Amino acid sequence: KSLYDNLLEKNLVRIIEPYSRVQIAHVAETINLPYDIVEKKLSQIILDKKFSGILDQGSGVLIVYDGSESDQTYTHALDTINHMGKVVDVLFKKAQKLSLKSLSKFSP
Repeated sequence: KSLYDNLLEKNLVRIIEPYSRVQIAHVAETINLPYDIVEKKLSQIILDKKFSGILDQGSGVLIVYDGSESDQTYTHALDTINHMGKVVDVLFKKAQKLSLKSLSKFSP
């Protein structure tokens, strides 16, 4: 990446950070660049996961998400699934032991 691209990304992120919704035209005016260049760069930043949000091209608005909340939810869900897998494994082993004990009682 060029120095220009890096500086543009940092400046765009700095401009949109305080907003939950911001018009792309406002960002373009603030940074004094054409609308289409700003829109394309914002799209690239979102796709590269350097910023969490979506571009509503119909209304010309960038909707900013708080990325940390969704990441935490995903992490917690994975932890829960992992723990449930361990519980199922333990219960399966106990069921096998009980099954073997009950079968041995009926064996001559």
